[in-house]
Amino acid sequence: MGLRRKSRELALQFLFSHDFQERASVPVPDVLMQEWELFCQSFEAGPRTVPYGRTLVEGIWRHLDAIDTLLAGHSHNWRVERMSAVDRNILRIAVFELRYSGDVPAQVAINEALEIAKRYSIDDSVAFINGVLDAIQTMGPH
Repeated sequence: MGLRRKSRELALQFLFSHDFQERASVPVPDVLMQEWELFCQSFEAGPRTVPYGRTLVEGIWRHLDAIDTLLAGHSHNWRVERMSAVDRNILRIAVFELRYSGDVPAQVAINEALEIAKRYSIDDSVAFINGVLDAIQTMGPH
């Protein structure tokens, strides 16, 4: 498994756990990054996977509203908050890479999302994720 895949999976695990933590407010970026560092230490993340995972988490947090708006507009009959936490965060990672990361080809972002979905989600989710990402990818650059 490639280093970036491990980083994506680490980011997925962090975002998934973050979804389930009760909070009175959305954390500010500094607090989020402190939580990221603690998460990586607690789960003994490989030091080479942490930097790209951090890039994903920071970027998703910075563009969360825009990413979720894209997801809502391209996931017919599914509100973002009603998606499974795994699928929602796989999609967020891929959409960040599609729309805001200049160094990840669209097909790589989509294929990585599908491979991670095969590992962490259910069979039906793979087709759902592929459909949403394909629709977003065909929009072209933002």
